[in-house]
Amino acid sequence: MKNQHKRIALVTGANQGVGLQVAKELVKAGVTVLLGSRNFEKGETAAKEIGNGAIAIQIDVTDQASINAAAERIEKEFGRLDLLVNNAAISNTNKGNLSLAEYAQISKASTASLDEVRSVWETNVFGVLAVYQAMLPLLKKSEGARIVNVSSGVGSLASNADPAFPYRAFYGPVYAASKTGLNAMSLAMMIELEGTGIKLNLVSPAFTSTALNGFEGTESVEDGSREVVRVCLYGPNDPSGTFTSWENTEIPW
Repeated sequence: MKNQHKRIALVTGANQGVGLQVAKELVKAGVTVLLGSRNFEKGETAAKEIGNGAIAIQIDVTDQASINAAAERIEKEFGRLDLLVNNAAISNTNKGNLSLAEYAQISKASTASLDEVRSVWETNVFGVLAVYQAMLPLLKKSEGARIVNVSSGVGSLASNADPAFPYRAFYGPVYAASKTGLNAMSLAMMIELEGTGIKLNLVSPAFTSTALNGFEGTESVEDGSREVVRVCLYGPNDPSGTFTSWENTEIPW
């Protein structure tokens, strides 16, 4: 198989934003990237934009049948998975044209729509766990597998407990708490994987200008993706169990 000597990576939510930039950088580094996209046509367009080394694969992290089909395809075509980048995420379902500050006002613990909370958590927390469970058998077939979960510094409980934390006012049960939930799931995965050789890292991109935040972010996609790419390219002797932002700055859990 022509790709047998290359690392095989699956990046979820890779047809736009940070996921697309990460896929581009990994392909440049010689990794074969399975560009996960809920909409296969959009994934194909993104893969063609990147060129050789990028392969579109349909995966909706909220649809178990879609996840299972993706795992079956990877098994059939590649036989293993070396790198899993859980990047797919949503920040809301009903923000509309509201600014982030306006949305925060209707998304406090006392005002947030429970349907909204469930929808965001379904992608950001349960979707990541579902993909992990489906892809773990493939990761076990790799000689040096790694999982990179794309989280956010706004999900840090320790940071938000500090009144001086600049994003504290935005902590609510929808997006921010979903990233806290993701961190908890990641810790559960780390504990399970101890002694297996499979490593897992949490990474927070910068406040990147993407569709996730209505393009209100202050960093470019290129800058916001740097830490994700850096950790994705870790070698077998690099650490597991870290939670960092650019460059290798530790974030408290």
